[in-house]
Amino acid sequence: MLWFSVWTVLVLATLAGAFLLVRRLWSAAVALGEELARAGEVADQLATRAALLEDAARAEQEAVRPALGGDAQALRDRVEQLRAVRREHRLRRRDQHRRTVADAAGRWLG
Repeated sequence: MLWFSVWTVLVLATLAGAFLLVRRLWSAAVALGEELARAGEVADQLATRAALLEDAARAEQEAVRPALGGDAQALRDRVEQLRAVRREHRLRRRDQHRRTVADAAGRWLG
């Protein structure tokens, strides 16, 4: 009779543990489904926003046409202007990189 009660308690405890485990897994699966639905909505919004930004960028983009036969000085000025913009971007990137390295070195090396 003692072994019967021990096995009964073990089986009931196992069933209770299995119930709790299944309940937790079910709630996690429901939460995952909700998050996936939300992620789908966000992805749709992102795709719509990206399409709008792409259309805006294409509308703002100036048409590039061959400049053969154009004013040579105007072309030189345009090239110099583009080089200045590139130079400025390069210097900004270099400064940002140096600040990042200094910050990381200060944080990691003390």
